[in-house]
Amino acid sequence: MATIQSVSPLITVDAIEPCLGFWTDALGFEVTVTVPEDPALLGTDAAADAPLGFAMLQAGDVTVMLQSGGSLDLDLPGLSDEVVPANAMLFIKVDALDPFIPRLGGLEIVHERRTTFYDMDEIFVRSPCGTIVGLAAPVG
Repeated sequence: MATIQSVSPLITVDAIEPCLGFWTDALGFEVTVTVPEDPALLGTDAAADAPLGFAMLQAGDVTVMLQSGGSLDLDLPGLSDEVVPANAMLFIKVDALDPFIPRLGGLEIVHERRTTFYDMDEIFVRSPCGTIVGLAAPVG
């Protein structure tokens, strides 16, 4: 029987560049792959100035992918109407919440920090690209 090896969110956004700082600076992800919005530009000088169409980010064993609506239209025509803007919420488990709080400055807090009945210290913010992201750490 086949087994699932991983699940990675693919977050569709209007533009990737405004989103990257949240993922890299606030959450500590590294950008591992980028593709220009028009893949025909790959390997050309124009690719350096082209908007990003796709970015893969990694933090440890966790992968997050961002794709622009324009890139999605080229890749899977018509699908972007169903998924842009992104409608998923992400729940990210971390080992401690305090180190992340200063890095979230300037973001809209959609739910204040709280301790849940299931012993998690949580806060929910809206990322620069609109995705609601919850950060949660075990209490104690």
